[in-house]
Amino acid sequence: MDRKIAIVTGGSRGLGRNTAMHLARKEVDVILTYRRQQEEAKEVVAEIAALGGRGLALQLDVARSQTFAAFADAVKEALAADWQRKDFDFLVNNAGIGITAPFAETTEAQFDELMAVHLKGPFFLTQALLPLIADGGRIVNLSSGLARFALPGFAAYGAMKGAIEVLTRYQAKELGVRGIAVNVVAPGAIETDFGGGAVRDNAQLNAHIASQTALGRAGVPDDIGGVIASLLSDDNRWINAQRIEASGGMFL
Repeated sequence: MDRKIAIVTGGSRGLGRNTAMHLARKEVDVILTYRRQQEEAKEVVAEIAALGGRGLALQLDVARSQTFAAFADAVKEALAADWQRKDFDFLVNNAGIGITAPFAETTEAQFDELMAVHLKGPFFLTQALLPLIADGGRIVNLSSGLARFALPGFAAYGAMKGAIEVLTRYQAKELGVRGIAVNVVAPGAIETDFGGGAVRDNAQLNAHIASQTALGRAGVPDDIGGVIASLLSDDNRWINAQRIEASGGMFL
């Protein structure tokens, strides 16, 4: 049986890296993208190989939609050369940045940067890759608990993630004719270097998050990668157009 192939954006670190490793353990090969962390991306590829899988790292800045056609061409060439295939199975739109600013002080430049990375990027990258996604494949978009609950400083970020959740339902509706299921995973606060590593490194913030979470701690990357990999498995093939929050029960 041929191995499935996934593309994971932002796969060199954090949730993307964790997702790539969970997929590899489930015998899914991974094409991961990185923006600047080439060495880290190579390490992930090596770790996938150590598990008996095949990995490939391609450079991509999801904020630069003008590069998406060339990226799709690079994916097409890699699929033919490394897998002897014309398509891939799973797309995980994970790449992201964190910008924190009160609503009243958010600049247009900050707004535009968040929009480019978190909404315009996934919208047009998915569009560019659609011809290469196998019928019956799957897409997972990444949202955030901040699309459900509101915390000061995240108005623009939360708004982009709310838009991704609406987009997910539209994609599921329109791509269903090809048997492609589209879902969204919304992590809570996770201990990564996202947003400067505040959840991981600020003990006071970490303790506050733990106090507001039913399971009594902040999340770690391993809490999320497994959710995404599981959602892409055949066991969950009938889940479609859903928002899956993986937050340990924050702000219930």
